[in-house]
Amino acid sequence: MKVSTATEHAHIVIIGAGISGVGAACYITEAFPGKKVIILEARGSVGGTWDLFRYPGIRSDSDLHTFAYEFKPWLHETAISEGHMIQDYMRETVEERGIGSLIRFRHEATSADWSSADAEWTLSVRKTLEDGSTEDIRIKAGWVFSATGYYRYDQGYAPTFAGSDDFEGDIIHPQHWPENYDHSDKKVVVIGSGATAITLIPAMATGPQAAAHVTMLQRTPSYILTLPRVDTLNLRLTRMFGEKRGYALTRFKNVWIDWAVVNFLSHFPKQGRKLVRYLTSKELPAGYDVDTHFNPPYEPWDQRLCLAPDGDFFKTIRDGDASVVTDRIERFTKNGILLESGRELDADVIVTATGLNMRFIGGIKQTVDGKPVDPSKTVTYRSSLLSGVPNWAFAMGYTKSSWTLKIGLLMKYYCSLLEYMDERGYDSVVPVADGSMTTQSMFDLSAGYMQRGEDQFPRQGTEAPWQLKTIYRNDQKLYKGPLIDGNLRFGTSGGHEVTPQPEQSAGPRQNPVELLAAVTGKVISR
Repeated sequence: MKVSTATEHAHIVIIGAGISGVGAACYITEAFPGKKVIILEARGSVGGTWDLFRYPGIRSDSDLHTFAYEFKPWLHETAISEGHMIQDYMRETVEERGIGSLIRFRHEATSADWSSADAEWTLSVRKTLEDGSTEDIRIKAGWVFSATGYYRYDQGYAPTFAGSDDFEGDIIHPQHWPENYDHSDKKVVVIGSGATAITLIPAMATGPQAAAHVTMLQRTPSYILTLPRVDTLNLRLTRMFGEKRGYALTRFKNVWIDWAVVNFLSHFPKQGRKLVRYLTSKELPAGYDVDTHFNPPYEPWDQRLCLAPDGDFFKTIRDGDASVVTDRIERFTKNGILLESGRELDADVIVTATGLNMRFIGGIKQTVDGKPVDPSKTVTYRSSLLSGVPNWAFAMGYTKSSWTLKIGLLMKYYCSLLEYMDERGYDSVVPVADGSMTTQSMFDLSAGYMQRGEDQFPRQGTEAPWQLKTIYRNDQKLYKGPLIDGNLRFGTSGGHEVTPQPEQSAGPRQNPVELLAAVTGKVISR
């Protein structure tokens, strides 16, 4: 390992070149063309999740008219799209916005140290060279924006199964899918019933490399909804109003539909459960045991709902290409999996779609004036800053809406905050939480991977601006309220601290009528 003595300086370092990091860079460089921005990406390509996952069928589980950026229309016909199409979209964004030169590939930030005296972060960065060796370098920056997602890229969650060494077939985790793996005519068992399993099964059960049969082995059922892969209304709106306005109208429509669905299922869980069960039973063969295999023990939106574009998952069951088994694993055997019921599932391939390992801000170790930061002891401020941690923003998308909707709101607030500080000569800002504040988990879903990792993440309060909102329409108020609310402490590099009075709004409010008028160019009467 080489150690460089040189230190580079930047105004803002963005960590991660995935969907959040690329979006953040676009907003920041447009708002502050004079600031030096560096993007650190540990991998060798843009894309984040969409570059990492290569398993069959990898796709979005949100519509791309809300998952794509507000400023760049999604122009493909399919609204639920494959991973490579999303990555192409991100590459186009990088090229069109001219931010490719800002990205430092194979640069992994490992630690970050804040100095109040200097009002800057010093990042320790591990650079991987072409020959595979590494070099440690340093970068100093006034701000760090973490766009690292919420899970480990180098390691998926794989529980230990008794007898796994006895199994003579292949065991694959979706996060580490072998390149060009051929599953043709093989008996496949997919362990898990989350979004990954619902995506994998139709892709493995059909097509030119169709498996002999695919079995989804689940311990607990999930809620699965069918949505059309192509948004026909979007196609009509685009023909009528053009690409930009048609996209904006579709985005507006889908935001409200999403809000309505989530609110209905959350506030009326019994009726929601009945509705989902009815829709599911219509997708399955007559007499299918819906209550065993598609009747989750939890309410809708206690965990994220799974999506089946055009009902592809259910079609594989109707066609006999796939089946569902609800049971518990006793152990792996030479030829497959022995279940607690005594049944044995034959398999040539076992796919462990068992989830993710959670990790906050990429596992970067933070210190503030020499004192280590424990993220679990911090509280999120406007779900983007951390109590007690100066000049550090992070991107955490929605759990009940499209992830990227959050990035647009967050970045407008963040840019307004930076502009406020520049105008007044402030070098630092830190949220200060009341020590007696009641806090709760950052996550509002009961998914296993979230429960396993929540103790590594910050907490949230029970009231704004310390509370997270997990759906876009409910979150807008948080970012459109006063920019300065008394919870922030501003300072200069000399350590002088200022508590300004509330005085500025984070942005103009825009009601639905005004928004429709803006995107259509037409005045709409109230």
